[in-house]
Amino acid sequence: MEYGDGEGPSTYLWDAQGWYGGDYHKFWWKTEGEGLNRGGSPDSTEFQALYNRMISPFFGAQAGIRYDTNPGADRAFAVLGIQGLAPYWFESDTAFFVSEDGDVSFRGEFEYELLLTQRLVLQPRLEFSASANDVPEYGLGQGINNTEMGLRLRYEIKREFAPYIGVRWEQLYGETKDIARRAGENTSNTSFVVGIRAWY
Repeated sequence: MEYGDGEGPSTYLWDAQGWYGGDYHKFWWKTEGEGLNRGGSPDSTEFQALYNRMISPFFGAQAGIRYDTNPGADRAFAVLGIQGLAPYWFESDTAFFVSEDGDVSFRGEFEYELLLTQRLVLQPRLEFSASANDVPEYGLGQGINNTEMGLRLRYEIKREFAPYIGVRWEQLYGETKDIARRAGENTSNTSFVVGIRAWY
């Protein structure tokens, strides 16, 4: 769970995932969402259910479904992706999505952990998304839609539990940026964040 306060309204978000299975075959679930701190329901939520097949010692191929809820109509997607540990120990999660209307999009997430002490860890993070189609009803234009870069410093009270602080920078591009501007929304935002990272 993470809370952010910056140039726009303060927000909360979550990003969680888990798996069940053996070395070669796993069931993965992933969920994330975001909303305004002033209360009410989340502005957007996403849930994925995926089959994961190990294709190398460090990577798994994933296929399944994704379901989004948002202020517009809910949407379902087919998912095809790869998740694992890239060279130089970068964690990567990349996927193509095909919506029920045939719209194609891509998202990549990359993280790296730098151990400063036995308990203090610095984590840079990069996420970007792109669309092959114009989908103005969901605020998306063709091309690169947005990037999000973050830097978080966490203190591992236990390996399984760590509070953190950091900064997050978001930027829209191209037609996606124009759509947001016409709607009177921010096209970039820098937020200071505080949160908790936990795993079991």
